[in-house]
Amino acid sequence: MIAAGFAGSLTFVAPALADLGAAARTVPAAELVGEGRLRILGFRVFDAKLYAPNGRYDPKSAFALQLTYLRDFPGDAIARETIKEIQRQGFRNQANLDRWGDQLTKILPNVKSGQSITGVRTADGGTLFYFGDRLIGRIDESEFTERFFSIWLGNNTRNPELRARLVGASS
Repeated sequence: MIAAGFAGSLTFVAPALADLGAAARTVPAAELVGEGRLRILGFRVFDAKLYAPNGRYDPKSAFALQLTYLRDFPGDAIARETIKEIQRQGFRNQANLDRWGDQLTKILPNVKSGQSITGVRTADGGTLFYFGDRLIGRIDESEFTERFFSIWLGNNTRNPELRARLVGASS
C-alpha cells in the first residue's frame, strides 16, 4: 500500500453500507466511516475508504481500510514503501522490519489501476489482506497491525488531512 502521504485533494462521504466483499465477514455491521483520495505531486495514487462496525472507528477493534489504486504498482514496491513508512514513524527494530518486509513482499500482488487491496484489523489484533474479494495473506502480530495501520490512521501519519477524512475530524 503505497504509504507516502503528501497533502492531496480529499473528499468525504457520509456513512454507507460496506462494499467490502469477503472482508465484510471479518468486520461485522461494517459501514463507511470516511474516505479520501491520496495525490502525490499532482498524481492520483489511490482512493481510501475506512469501514468499521456501525460506521464507528475504534483503533483497538475490527475495521477495514480499502485502497483502490489509481495507477499500476508492483507488489514489491508497495511492500517497500510500507516498510519505509513504518520506519519514518520512528520504528527501528530492524529484525521486525526485515521480517515484515519479507512477509509483505510475499503477500502483496502487483496492482493495476482500479484494483483494490483491503487491510483488515481483526478483533484479536491481527491483519488480513484481501485482493478484491480474495484473502491473500495475514500477519498475526499485533505490533505489525498497529504500525501498519498507523501509516494512514495514526497521529504521526504523513497525511493528517487524509486521516481526518477517514476517521472523522473529532477522532
